[in-house]
Amino acid sequence: MSSDSASPSSELSLLFSSQGALAAAIPGYRPRAQQLEMAERIAAALAENRILVAEAGTGTGKTFAYLVPALLNGGKVIVSTGTKTLQDQLYNRDLPTVRAALQAPLKVALLKGRANYVCRHYLERALTDGRFINRQDAAHARAIGRFAKITQSGDKSECAAVPETSPVWHMVTSTRENCLGQDCAHHKNCFLLAARREALGADLVVVNHHLFFADLMLKDEGMAELLPACNAVIFDEAHQLPETASVFFGQSISNSQIVDLAHDARLEGIAHARDCIDLPLVCASLDKAARDLRLAFMLEPARYAMPALSSNDEFNTRLGALEEELRRFEDLLETQAERSEGLENCWHRAGELRHQLRHWREDSDAGEADEPGSAPEADPSPFARIDGHVRWAEAMPRALVLNRTPLSVARIFRKRLLESPRAWIFTSATLAVQRDFSHYLAEMGLGGFDNAESACWDSPFDYPNQALLYAPHGLPDPNSFAFTTAVVEAAFPVIEASGGRAFFLCTSLRAMRRVHELLEEKLRFAGLELPLLLQGEASKNELLDEFRRSGNAILVGSQSFWEGVDVRGAALSLVIIDKLPFAPPDDPVLAARIAKMKEAGINAFIDYQLPRAVINVKQGAGRLIRDERDRGVLMICDPRLTGKPYGRRIWQSLPPMRRTRDLEEVCAFFTAAPPVDTT
Repeated sequence: MSSDSASPSSELSLLFSSQGALAAAIPGYRPRAQQLEMAERIAAALAENRILVAEAGTGTGKTFAYLVPALLNGGKVIVSTGTKTLQDQLYNRDLPTVRAALQAPLKVALLKGRANYVCRHYLERALTDGRFINRQDAAHARAIGRFAKITQSGDKSECAAVPETSPVWHMVTSTRENCLGQDCAHHKNCFLLAARREALGADLVVVNHHLFFADLMLKDEGMAELLPACNAVIFDEAHQLPETASVFFGQSISNSQIVDLAHDARLEGIAHARDCIDLPLVCASLDKAARDLRLAFMLEPARYAMPALSSNDEFNTRLGALEEELRRFEDLLETQAERSEGLENCWHRAGELRHQLRHWREDSDAGEADEPGSAPEADPSPFARIDGHVRWAEAMPRALVLNRTPLSVARIFRKRLLESPRAWIFTSATLAVQRDFSHYLAEMGLGGFDNAESACWDSPFDYPNQALLYAPHGLPDPNSFAFTTAVVEAAFPVIEASGGRAFFLCTSLRAMRRVHELLEEKLRFAGLELPLLLQGEASKNELLDEFRRSGNAILVGSQSFWEGVDVRGAALSLVIIDKLPFAPPDDPVLAARIAKMKEAGINAFIDYQLPRAVINVKQGAGRLIRDERDRGVLMICDPRLTGKPYGRRIWQSLPPMRRTRDLEEVCAFFTAAPPVDTT
């Protein structure tokens, strides 16, 4: 990887200076050397169609560092974010700010997956059918109907009257399978197609990783037309890409898809084939067979590897019965397909789902997505030698998903990079392990490119004075039964010293619930009236709003709160991490990857599991200091941080906080600077 710095740009230097356009347009703007250097490197990569992998610590201002050169680039740019929330924030807040400051007369667009746009056809059907579970759902459907008459975009995030979690959205949006396409009566004024047209004509398009990778494989979300025309792709929160790519470069089929198919066919039959008396019966049988498949497993959500699935006689019997019901359903629909576009669509969907189900059962390579193809540039990484896939199932509360996941995305993604020359920018606050990018480059197939480089910029925050890293003495083995109880015992004096104002981040839902239960008891016994919030009791945004409002709350959470959460000021002054976030070794995908890595001569722990854990720890730790005035303690309770040789690699990858193992020093840290509201 090349590390030569790009030559300074006088235009960028002026723009990012204290006398520049950004300072003039943005209240409180202050120049940061790291931000300017990053912008210059990105500008050079964009100009020369290069690959740049860039880590920028919290507070660097990486969003502006890539938006400014992207808007000045002169070509078409796609910016992909980690979540839809960040996508909306970028499009509605950051992008207008930068565009106004630069006075750039460029056209920008927002594009999401089809499930985010109201479908006029299914909205009309839902309102006509009127079969809602309760009054609230009926009220939500009417509110969406009113929204559809006045909205320009049809984006459900703009419909404030209906929560995004409302089950009605599922009834009034389309899927790739049930979209009627050009046969739809509302084709000409379709919200989704309008969004795609906007994106095609824009200079900069904001998408999200799920949309990007879903379309890369399915060619259905609008990117198939966008990507060939663009000059550059910028991935923000790029640390999420390996996992996202694994999902979409694989294949999956859910019993929920089949339940939805039976539901749609029943409604189409009522509207267009009332005289087909067998159709309601076949729909009911298919629905039952799909739901029965989920009942072959325990009610608790879990993941199952192929050996466990093969030995589960009930699962295999019900899977065979489901395939037979699908065949019967498909045969009947074939006789009714010509009666409406909807029935014809259901017939095609049945055939496709039965085909997918059969290929999953037979482990067929037909239509395999991860064919490496010929690569004119060789990837020297050992990850490039890993191919194949793993079959597994995930039981969710009400669904069962059958998955077929590639063991490595390196060769698949590399092939996409080679398809046409353009700039590719990968940026995040967490990509490197001790400033080493080799793990990320290997996972994403980025090794061996002559036009690739990497760079790392530290946070401008004063971590030695703003933060303390506390690793308590005497905690038991993380796998022991008493570990969670011991963690809460060790953490409670710190919570008392901080006066709440804490995130308690757990690596599993089971540990999260146990921590909440123990904290509830200890707060009651100590007579402390600190608000105790638990992930899942309300939506993520509602919990965060309550956390900020209270100013002294304790929020116990799992994966949802490890990243993408920004609480500035004194309201969050303590982050507690129970364990180092290693993925469970019995996870079907991880177990298969480890086995394949051993075959390829790769040390799976050092080269894969440890780097992933480091990046996750960095994400969790990143919740603490979000502003140059923040102060706080990061408490990591896992004794492996100090007791194992690899623990050093973990804490040395964190920001340069002062370290301690002394509880009194932690209490003194909070006493030295009482909470001051800086929000």
